[in-house]
Amino acid sequence: MNASQPSRPPLQPIQKRRIVSRPKRHLRQRSYQVMALETTAKIAVNLAISTAAVSALIQLLPYHWTQQERLREVRTEVKLMEGRVNSLQAEFSRNFDPSQANSIMQQQAYRFEPNQLSVVLLNQDGKEIEALKSLP
Repeated sequence: MNASQPSRPPLQPIQKRRIVSRPKRHLRQRSYQVMALETTAKIAVNLAISTAAVSALIQLLPYHWTQQERLREVRTEVKLMEGRVNSLQAEFSRNFDPSQANSIMQQQAYRFEPNQLSVVLLNQDGKEIEALKSLP
């Protein structure tokens, strides 16, 4: 019974390393620091974006004001032109009105009907006023 014995030393249980748990207080402080850093970064980015937006608005305001002034000018010109167009339309419709043909002919050609006489009146200023008078 002389059996050979293995050359290995007898196995001893390996001691497991104990994992030392960190105190929770240290983890909380680290988590608060990370959150504070993250919040600070967010605020900084938002401030940069807000500053860029405000500076862009400040640069656009003078352009906006000049455009508004131009728009006011165009609107006043349109009102003036509308008045002119209305008067020209009234004159046009009067010129092509068959019932007004005789009076227009008299105004433009100084021709009168045989039963009418031309009367010239003088103002106190010395200006002549021409009037037509009908003979009965």
